Amino acid sequence: MSPRPHHRRSNRQPRDAGWTQPLLLLLRLLILGAGLAVLSGTALKFMAPRLGAGTPERPPLLPQLEENGNNGLGRFEPRQEDKALSAKLAQLAATQKDLQVGAFALVLDDGSYGQFKPDLVLPAASAIKTPILLVALEALDAGKLQLDELLSLNKTVVGGGSGWMGGQPLGSQFTVLEVATEMIRVSDNTATNLLIQRLGGKTALNARFQELGLEGTVINNWLPDLEGTNTTTARDQARSIALVETAQVLTPRSRDLFRQTLGTSRTDTLIPRGWLQGLGGGGADVNGALLRRGVRTYNKTGDIGIAYVDSALIELPDGRRAVASYMVTGPFNSPRSTNMIRALSGATAAAFK
Repeated sequence: MSPRPHHRRSNRQPRDAGWTQPLLLLLRLLILGAGLAVLSGTALKFMAPRLGAGTPERPPLLPQLEENGNNGLGRFEPRQEDKALSAKLAQLAATQKDLQVGAFALVLDDGSYGQFKPDLVLPAASAIKTPILLVALEALDAGKLQLDELLSLNKTVVGGGSGWMGGQPLGSQFTVLEVATEMIRVSDNTATNLLIQRLGGKTALNARFQELGLEGTVINNWLPDLEGTNTTTARDQARSIALVETAQVLTPRSRDLFRQTLGTSRTDTLIPRGWLQGLGGGGADVNGALLRRGVRTYNKTGDIGIAYVDSALIELPDGRRAVASYMVTGPFNSPRSTNMIRALSGATAAAFK
C-alpha cells in the first residue's frame, strides 16, 4: 500500500479575504460601542441622584392629580369670566338680602364661568356626600376598599333624617356599593356615616379634602348635622365633580361609577327644574323635558331647612360639559331659598345655551 500523500499548509489567502477583514472589524466596533453605551447608561443612572442633589425638585402639592393625559376632557380651570352671567347672579342674590348665597358655574371645555361669592363657606347639608363619594372611589382604585366589602351597622353611625339604613337592626350588614349608592340615591345619612367611619373618620377625610383643593369643605359632625356645622363652598362642590369628570382623579371605571351614582339622585326640583325654566320649558317630567332639549344633569342636593344646596354635572346640547353649584342659607324652610337656587340655575342655563 502506497503512503498517503502529505498536504502542506498553504500560505495563500482566499480570494474574499480582502473584504472579510474590514467586515469583521466593523462588527467588533459595533459590539464594543453597544457595550460602552450600556456601561455609560448604567453609570449615569447611578450618578443622576448625586448630580441633582444640589437642586431638589419641590414635590407636587397634589401628587394624585394628573396634569396631562386626560384626552381632551378639559380641566377645572376658570379662564374667562362671563361678566354678564356673574352680574346676573349678583342681581338675583341682591333681591333677597337676608339670604346668604354662593354660586359658581364653569364650562369645563373652554373655561368660561360665572360666579357670585364662590368661596363663601356655608353649611354643606347633604352636599358633603359628593366629596365623600369621591374619596371612597379613590380608596377603591387604591385597593383599600372593595365594592362587595360588608359594613356593619353600629350605634355610632346611626343617623336620623333621610334614608332607611338607620332603621335596620344593629349588626345588619351592607356592601360598600349599596352604602355608596343609597348615600346619593335617597341621601341616606346612616349610609354616609358608615362610609365616613370606614374611610378613617372625619380627620382623615378632612385631610384628603384639603389635598384635593377643597379648602372650605370640612366634616365636623356625623350626619344629619341639622345645626349646619359641616361646611363647603360652591367652588369646592363644582371642583369635586370636575376633578372626576376631567379624569384628574379616579380610573375610568370609578369615574363611570361616580357619574352613575350621581345619576340615581331622585331630587330634580332645584338645578334641573331651574335649568329647564331657564331654557323656557316646564312640566312635571323635568328630566325628560331636559333630555328633549339635549341636556342631561347629574346632581346632588342638600337640605337641612336653614341651608339648601344643589351641585351638578350638566351635559349641554353642543357636547360641552359644565359643573355648577348653588348654596343658600336663610330662614328655616323658607321657599325663598329654593326659589333662589332655581333662579340662579335658570340664569346660568340661559347664559350657557
